[in-house]
Amino acid sequence: MHPGFDFNQSINQVPALEDYNTFTTHTVLRNALQHYGGGGFAAQAETFGEMMGSHAMQEAGVLANKYPPVLRTHDRFGNRLDVVEFHPAYHQMMETAIRHRVHAVAWETGAGSGYLAHSVLSFLKQQIDEGSSCPLTMTFAVVPSLKIAPDIAEEWLPLVLSNEYDPRHIPYYEKKGCTFGMAMTEPQGGSDVRANLTFAIPAGKGIYKITGRKWFCSAPMSDAFLVLAQTGKGLSCFLVPRFTPEGEKNKLYFQRLKDKLGNRSNASGEVEFHEAWGKIIGEEGRGVANIMEMVRHTRLDCAIGSAATLQRAVAEAVHHCHHRMAFGKKLSAQPLMKNVLADLCLESEAAVTLAMRLAEGFDNASFDKEALYFIRIATAVGKFWNTKRAVLALGEVLECIGGNGYVEESILPRLYRDIPVNAIWEGSGNIQALDVLRAMHKEPESMEAMMNYFRKAKGLDTLLDHHIAGLQQLLFQPEEQEFKARVIVEKMALAIQATELIRIAPPKVAALFCASRLSADRHLTWGTLEHAAALDEVISRTYSY
Repeated sequence: MHPGFDFNQSINQVPALEDYNTFTTHTVLRNALQHYGGGGFAAQAETFGEMMGSHAMQEAGVLANKYPPVLRTHDRFGNRLDVVEFHPAYHQMMETAIRHRVHAVAWETGAGSGYLAHSVLSFLKQQIDEGSSCPLTMTFAVVPSLKIAPDIAEEWLPLVLSNEYDPRHIPYYEKKGCTFGMAMTEPQGGSDVRANLTFAIPAGKGIYKITGRKWFCSAPMSDAFLVLAQTGKGLSCFLVPRFTPEGEKNKLYFQRLKDKLGNRSNASGEVEFHEAWGKIIGEEGRGVANIMEMVRHTRLDCAIGSAATLQRAVAEAVHHCHHRMAFGKKLSAQPLMKNVLADLCLESEAAVTLAMRLAEGFDNASFDKEALYFIRIATAVGKFWNTKRAVLALGEVLECIGGNGYVEESILPRLYRDIPVNAIWEGSGNIQALDVLRAMHKEPESMEAMMNYFRKAKGLDTLLDHHIAGLQQLLFQPEEQEFKARVIVEKMALAIQATELIRIAPPKVAALFCASRLSADRHLTWGTLEHAAALDEVISRTYSY
């Protein structure tokens, strides 16, 4: 044995990626915030990024997933409880996020680029833990649906927008702040919510008694839920609180928590309503339209969340390869590995840019009709594309890190299990693609806004011009649109990403994206870039040391 060999010390190992600022080390995110009009929010993002990158917050994400929530249906005397218990680390993350207004900043008066600010904070939070980001998203997204009913909004919005996290299991009107969940899908219907069998019987003054069963109730520990149920005029939307206005436990009975692939720090449950107290939101028969105000906002967060998890994984890969030696030099200096890393970083930059462009669209929609119609289609496109690409890219990231990334002590297995949820929740890929077609035909203004966006991109890049021309050909073939819906949405997504990268990224980075994603002979795996120019720049923009 070599006299210098020490069994107690490993060499050539990579330090943990922690105690770093997840905002300042991410050039792409900083530039997107500035370009899309949120530069005034940079100081707050920097403060939050420092907190999210800390060892304490990283450890909270680990613990909340290692010790997942537990449902307690009864106390020891047999009384119904229906409460979900969490590890303290979960509450730590929720308290930090709510105190820093992740859920509320989009709605605050004078926030300016409110959606962009929310999206950046949500992006930074998502990299720590997928699960606790779910109730934050729903609490953020419920606001437009609540506003449909002014009396409900007056009572609930101060609690929803509160910067105080209050996990106590007590009536909502005694709390400092409330969180929201939703219950839409049922065993027989899934995404086809119009097949729901849950029904609601009017009891006067907008109050209904709701009876039925939901196969998925997201965030069952919430203080209230938006619920779909059938009335005499069709599917309708209801606010169902955990406690009635009289302070009695509402008749919601949770049967079990789902044992999920990932997203394990978050509770997802099955629930029964036994004449539960509910208050209608909007008109009877308008349930899908009214809850879609919430769903549209959660889809924005799905696009953001997938971009965030992808970026965190890619940062881990870049960090690993920068420190790890192999075959006489750092992995990051090996030509083929550099190709792989740059390709993954390019994918991450495009995903972040698409997500933040959506956020800008949401901000502009309040005063610009064309922006409003643009995001009608673009949100579904972004949700479809970012969530799918991130799932594929995570497998490549695992290969970059190898065995050390495959073991549970690494964050990579958790990210790998978490990443598919954004593609499945709030409508899977086919639902998003069909929603794009539905918007095209039912709201022709949305398609005109999208095509006007592409017309303004004409001449920016020859490959992009050719790509958009191919998309237009598909759009003039209505008899094949449903069959080719995914092709249409993919082409839209790539065209938006290319357009935005040309506008806000360095020219070499944008050119690399167009050459690798828009050319007719593009490759199907990462690490197949054919031009070595700008690779170091692409990598450093995604994670700089």
